[in-house]
Amino acid sequence: MAKEAAPKSKRENRLKQVWQVYRMTARGDKSVTPILLSLVIAPAALAIVITVALNQPWFAVVLWALVALMVGILVGLIILGRKAEFVAYSQIEGQPGAVGAMIRSSLRRGWIGNEEPIAVNRKTMDAVYRVVGRGGLVLLAEGPAARTRAAAEDEKRKLARVLPNVPITIISVGTEEGQVRLHKISSALSRVTRVLTRNEVQVVNARVSSLGSNVPIPKGIDPSRMRVSHRR
Repeated sequence: MAKEAAPKSKRENRLKQVWQVYRMTARGDKSVTPILLSLVIAPAALAIVITVALNQPWFAVVLWALVALMVGILVGLIILGRKAEFVAYSQIEGQPGAVGAMIRSSLRRGWIGNEEPIAVNRKTMDAVYRVVGRGGLVLLAEGPAARTRAAAEDEKRKLARVLPNVPITIISVGTEEGQVRLHKISSALSRVTRVLTRNEVQVVNARVSSLGSNVPIPKGIDPSRMRVSHRR
């Protein structure tokens, strides 16, 4: 009985999580409800129309309707996850430490980073974060581009002396024109040309990690409290 209750409890927890994600997303994005309904209803309705038009037996109509319904639900869950991610990011975008929260919770596989910045402006709370991946070393500058450019370039020069053969890319994160929005950081990282092997990534990460950092996390965002699903 205990073994049977465990899977049931897991299913209930998953459904509860999906419902909670939907409610949070719907509050921030009113379009999510009609989109999800159309994704669930439209495929099933289309399958019924097509099978009836082809004069299929009733069990074929039901079968294809169920298949279309399941496909619609799957696509709906994917869309819900992406919209939930966008809503969650929009709530913290522009706050000190937002990039660190993203690194902590949603950095894609293949990239290694730390939610602690490697440089912080004490007055403005602008910060520079460091991530390592197949594209080399990337510095994420959080704050207005005009203010963070010098700090990011300074960190790039320091790291270039330690890792002269590793390409270093600077990505300015913010809402200004030409900057990368918080929810698009993963996409921006995926576009960085791959130059390192997986083993080299580990070596580079170990090297930069040994440099350490005495900079505290900027006040404003608690990365441990941010939980954004990034499944695709």
